[in-house]
Amino acid sequence: MTTQLYAKNGHECLMFHDLVEEGHEVVQSNQFIICHDEHMAVIDPGGVITYNTIFMRRMKHFPQSKVEYIMASHADPDVVASLNKWLVQTSCRLVIPALWSRFVPHFCTQSIEDRLIAVPDRGGLLPLGSSWIIVLPAHFLHSEGNFQFYDPVSRILFSGDLGASLVSNRQAGRPVSNFDEHVPRMIGFHRRYMSSRKVCQYWAHMVRELDIDMIVPQHGSFFVGKPMVNRLIDWIERQDCGLDLLTQAHYSLPRTKLL
Repeated sequence: MTTQLYAKNGHECLMFHDLVEEGHEVVQSNQFIICHDEHMAVIDPGGVITYNTIFMRRMKHFPQSKVEYIMASHADPDVVASLNKWLVQTSCRLVIPALWSRFVPHFCTQSIEDRLIAVPDRGGLLPLGSSWIIVLPAHFLHSEGNFQFYDPVSRILFSGDLGASLVSNRQAGRPVSNFDEHVPRMIGFHRRYMSSRKVCQYWAHMVRELDIDMIVPQHGSFFVGKPMVNRLIDWIERQDCGLDLLTQAHYSLPRTKLL
């Protein structure tokens, strides 16, 4: 199913949340398209199993539009393993953290040096037609070199793994209606995958400077409206996670046979 997150005055944002079959062996993931007039960016397009469906759906919704960017928040397979197919089938350029740019050739069958936009740690502004996408630093949330993407027209923050939840495909296509009931679906993931409370606090301070109407993670349900957005930012800011939770017990010699 395709979820329309925003559509007004030639600017549209779409979300795809059910392209991976449900099961314990594959993590649910969301993929996104921002289209401004005839200029298109695909955010975190996913692996090879998502490619065909996204490609066909973008042709259906935007037959005259050109894929200008594939934008990767980081370099995990569920984010960008389909990269080679996009590079072969379109004239897109890859937007990826500079830290991970040297790993990109491992995904590709050809040189893409002239099609690579390696984003420095501080982030930057990326033109999309007459509009812009703000590439925000989100390092160690969870990747060492990690970025989020803010669309100032729709006022949507595409937050990558931050705000992610473990839900079914059906639930992922819906906004969060009760934040407190949703927390158990997020807390285990954030404790394990986010690096520390310190980084969460830095991030929260930064994004409060933005006018955000919606936060849409790469996994799970999304957050609509300023009250819900603020609940999420406040919750993330207070989380002990990653390094905060480690003790010597996590670094003890193993005794259990694996086979």
